[in-house]
Amino acid sequence: MTIRLVERDLKTKYGVFTEVLYYDGQAESIALVFGDVTGGENVLCRIHSACIGGHVFNSVECECADEMAAAQAAIQQAGKGVVVYLDQEGKGNGHLALMKSIPFKKAGMSQADAYVEAGFAADAREYRPAADILAELGVRSVTLLTGNTSKGRDLENAGITIAGFRALAAAK
Repeated sequence: MTIRLVERDLKTKYGVFTEVLYYDGQAESIALVFGDVTGGENVLCRIHSACIGGHVFNSVECECADEMAAAQAAIQQAGKGVVVYLDQEGKGNGHLALMKSIPFKKAGMSQADAYVEAGFAADAREYRPAADILAELGVRSVTLLTGNTSKGRDLENAGITIAGFRALAAAK
């Protein structure tokens, strides 16, 4: 069960979002909400996993920071939407897995294969907290801002209606 803990207004380059902090008994998750999404259908939604390299250290080796910026820009342009930020570094395997997978990735493997070669799951992410958050916010259906359709399957299995997918364009 995911519960709402606290919220605040958060001024960003893309306008003022409402930051809502949730907790599921093991990890915190954050929803960045722009506009009124209650009862919303086809709400733009980005499910975004933590990335220390991209978000904290400004790494150019991943596209995480650019994807977050593009999602916020798209949501601002649409007038409403949600970014659900999950603490799932390294596709849910953690930062250790990410670091141990680097030599395999540099050797030409996909990120998923590199995790497996390093002894971790190809993708250990769990989307139940995101589904719980979207339901708590009163979102009826979402258009996911992603190229990863497996996120949609996992959310649908958790009871969230997926209206469609939209690739992210680079934020300006």
